[in-house]
Amino acid sequence: MINRREFINRASAASAVALINPFTTFAKPMETTTAAGFELILLGTNWGFNGTTAQFCERIKADGYDGAEIWYPADAKGQQEVQEAFAKNGLRFGILIGSGDTNPKTNLDQFARMLESAIKAKPLYINCHSGKDYFSFADNKFFMELTAQLSKSSGIPVYHETHRGKSLYSAPITKGFIDSLPDLRLTLDISHWCNVHESMLDDQKETIALALSRTDHIHARIGHPEGPQVNDPRAPEWKFAVDAHFAWWDKVVEQKKKEGKRMTILTEFGPPDYMPTMAYTRQPLADQWQINKYMMETLRKRYA
Repeated sequence: MINRREFINRASAASAVALINPFTTFAKPMETTTAAGFELILLGTNWGFNGTTAQFCERIKADGYDGAEIWYPADAKGQQEVQEAFAKNGLRFGILIGSGDTNPKTNLDQFARMLESAIKAKPLYINCHSGKDYFSFADNKFFMELTAQLSKSSGIPVYHETHRGKSLYSAPITKGFIDSLPDLRLTLDISHWCNVHESMLDDQKETIALALSRTDHIHARIGHPEGPQVNDPRAPEWKFAVDAHFAWWDKVVEQKKKEGKRMTILTEFGPPDYMPTMAYTRQPLADQWQINKYMMETLRKRYA
């Protein structure tokens, strides 16, 4: 039986552990060689932001972001608002595109129109939610061949995201595309794969290394075996997941630093229901905006 003094000592020790932030070890510069030409661009998301484009740009500028990744509006008025708001605040932007039709041919036609519109906006890059997980390998491959052609002719980088429900929904499926498409470049959102494979991917190290070698853009969200987003990555119980994600990101950034290339990273913790909530009230368990800002500040300290 535990006596009162032992109980108090154990409770105090547990409280001290609970105050340990798993980000502490990452809020310091990564030690690696940095070649001339390396550029780190940290982007915010308007996912879950309740306000105008102008208000969003003012806020991310004040918080220290370099720009944002956005869904580009389809209408001319919306496109003008985006261009003016970002230019006014000296911000840069990447564009996210995707299409939803269940027919592969129709979906590809939708995708092609969005891609051409995005190219005209001259963004930093275009990130693609391409295809569907239930399309055939051949059908999904058409999306990647199209983007390779238009990226080459326009000079704008085009990446395909490792995202649930899309063509690159799993690690082994992505390996097949990498092996057959030498020009395929990735947006790494590896939190999705943690969820899809219900693991921290320790049993797929060779495939993960291959994916990291093709990555040019990162979505910095912390996932875990049972979901694509932890409730608050600053909580000590998620240290294992934070450590794993930084280990992956470090390898990508280290290579970009050695090569003197640009590295774009989006902080992409989402709102409810991506953000876990309380039952009945649907109140979020943490502050989405503050988590993303904390992520951005930590990433800048480590990689800039």
